[in-house]
Amino acid sequence: MSDADRAALVKRLKADQASREQQLTSLVHKMMSGQAKTYGQATDMWKFLASGDYTVDAATKAQAQKDISEDGYWGVKQTSQRLFDFACALAGDDVDKMKEMQAAVEKGFKQATGVWGRELPSICKDTYDTTNKLFEDYYASKEEQTEIQ
Repeated sequence: MSDADRAALVKRLKADQASREQQLTSLVHKMMSGQAKTYGQATDMWKFLASGDYTVDAATKAQAQKDISEDGYWGVKQTSQRLFDFACALAGDDVDKMKEMQAAVEKGFKQATGVWGRELPSICKDTYDTTNKLFEDYYASKEEQTEIQ
């Protein structure tokens, strides 16, 4: 492989990595924003309705409450697992890339907070903390594997 070919390959790999980090950041932003909106529907109905964004009937409110429940689609457990799984899919089994993905999660969380305009609901903070715990557990498992070898 020539120097020019190597340089082109490195440039392409760096661009690919940057693109994947941006994908994860965008995903976190969208998930946290969706979670926050659903939380608002379920817990702060009058304020939400006063915003005029749309009308919510009892069935919609009930569905929102189900969605943010412990085992709901927008609940802490499922949302944090989806974020972590996406990071794993992008990083493969590379600890350094996982650290980059964790940084992208943090960036997405901060962006979602900015869009929300104030501190995100506690469900979002809990999801962020749980996602970070999944990363920390992953790093610990990698350290254990290294010690065994």
